[in-house]
Amino acid sequence: MVTEYITTNWALILILLGFAASLISTVFLEKKVIMRMYALIVEVLLLSIIVFAEFYMSGKAEFLKIRTVLTAIRYSATPFLVAQIIFTINKKQRWHIFIPAIILTLLDLSSIFTGVVFSFSDDNKMQHGPLWLLPYIVVGLYCIFLVYLMIKYSTKQQTERIPIIFFCFAFFSGIVMPFLIGSDYSQLFCATIAIAMFVYYVFLILQVTKKDPLTGLLNRQAYYSDISAEPEEITALVSIDMNGLKTINDTEGHIAGDKAISTLGSCLFRAVKRKQTVYRVGGDEFVIVCRKTPEEDVKELTARIHKLVSETPYSCSVGYGYSSDGKKPVDALLRESDENMYAEKQLYYDKIKAERRKT
Repeated sequence: MVTEYITTNWALILILLGFAASLISTVFLEKKVIMRMYALIVEVLLLSIIVFAEFYMSGKAEFLKIRTVLTAIRYSATPFLVAQIIFTINKKQRWHIFIPAIILTLLDLSSIFTGVVFSFSDDNKMQHGPLWLLPYIVVGLYCIFLVYLMIKYSTKQQTERIPIIFFCFAFFSGIVMPFLIGSDYSQLFCATIAIAMFVYYVFLILQVTKKDPLTGLLNRQAYYSDISAEPEEITALVSIDMNGLKTINDTEGHIAGDKAISTLGSCLFRAVKRKQTVYRVGGDEFVIVCRKTPEEDVKELTARIHKLVSETPYSCSVGYGYSSDGKKPVDALLRESDENMYAEKQLYYDKIKAERRKT
């Protein structure tokens, strides 16, 4: 039986071992996230053993009671697994995400005696109960929430759509495929989840190298990489610089300064729309790249920035450079936007000096 399990699940075992080996050398992710990923690896491995054992006992009447328990565990493990994935990739997620999975587990375990979700005939054939669709519905809702989170916390880059689409396909196949090819798909589910997790892990590592750890925005390296791709589509650059950051650092400390930068980054992320991407390129310096964006939309963007920042205790200066035909070099656009930004910054400090003289 052990040999048969290894033979059947050898590809899955290799994927999980490769995943675990990659985590050992990972330095970009938080220790908490890494430990949760290790837990996922163990959970997928245990689920694969349970699924194999259950199908091994299929049709054998002498294993009826044991198979009933294993089926209840398998039905319960799947939503727990997806909930654990959500809990792992979303650092802000609290334990409440497991409540639907816990409720479903109680129903699955009660089904051993009541048959409310599933039951087995005397010859060990599975039969559907009145709530047999509930496990699929719960997993489906978890998957929808997972995709929603991935979209919500993405940086709205074209490259981030690929793993989101892949996750949609991988997870929803676990819901749809059993209805298309039957229960045999359950034996492929663990491999599907393992591959999806590993692909996401690789994508996450690649994205970490492009993201600023303080604000979550794209970093300077990503900026230089992106402006080199199809520069003719770039019609505007917007330069943003925080006002008074040095004063905040000197009087309140660098933790307060980090909070100020993070808050400004959040405002900029909320301000941008389609074809507008924001980067943190320095300490308190940000650039927004606008592709195929009319000048009127760029002006509206700068107005949104000022409005959002005005709702915080902080202030910033904004300037933009524009090219109607996209033929102006990016360096020229950046010089123009910086000049306009510094002109606005000078007006800000002139106003501060004038107010101080009055007092």
